[in-house]
Amino acid sequence: MIELVLLRHGESVWNAEHRYQGQQGTGLSARGRQQAKQAAEYLQSFEFDAIVASDLQRVTETLQPYVDTLDQPSVRIDRRWREIDVGTWGGRLIAEVAAEEPDVVEAFARGEDIARGGGETFRQLRARVWEAMQAIAHADVRRVLVVTHGGPIRVAAAAALGLPVGAEMVLDPPGNCSLTRLRLDGLTAYNVPTGMDR
Repeated sequence: MIELVLLRHGESVWNAEHRYQGQQGTGLSARGRQQAKQAAEYLQSFEFDAIVASDLQRVTETLQPYVDTLDQPSVRIDRRWREIDVGTWGGRLIAEVAAEEPDVVEAFARGEDIARGGGETFRQLRARVWEAMQAIAHADVRRVLVVTHGGPIRVAAAAALGLPVGAEMVLDPPGNCSLTRLRLDGLTAYNVPTGMDR
């Protein structure tokens, strides 16, 4: 059975500024760069047959310290592992959106699967992440490192647990540079700190 080791990116500048990111956003903050270095050290205890990553800057910057430790690194970029698209909310302060669109924010907090900012729903995110997971499942590998974002990790974990669509909202958002380990038939570990937050 193939194991996926999902690493969330380190703290980005927009994370630190409490802004929505989605498929937009910045690179890592100074704290995020430190988290990425610590995650690279933590990952030394694993052997991976393949590495897959989102194409967004905060992910590629998180992955780089680990790639620098490898003799012949090979990373496959897969846009299906991108964060959920939050449309026009991208780059806006979380507090600003809450003040300007309180009904939408409250509905989302209640668990309604809303396309925030005209972007994607969690149902749509889960469909594309499941497709990406299936692509890995059909590869000739045993353990794969996937460097991605909080939204994809939550829906991947929910799918592995057999939770219905929408139930991913009961899972806490993964911390920056945390690891989640799963197989397509179950969860091995969720939201495990890899560095300074251990």
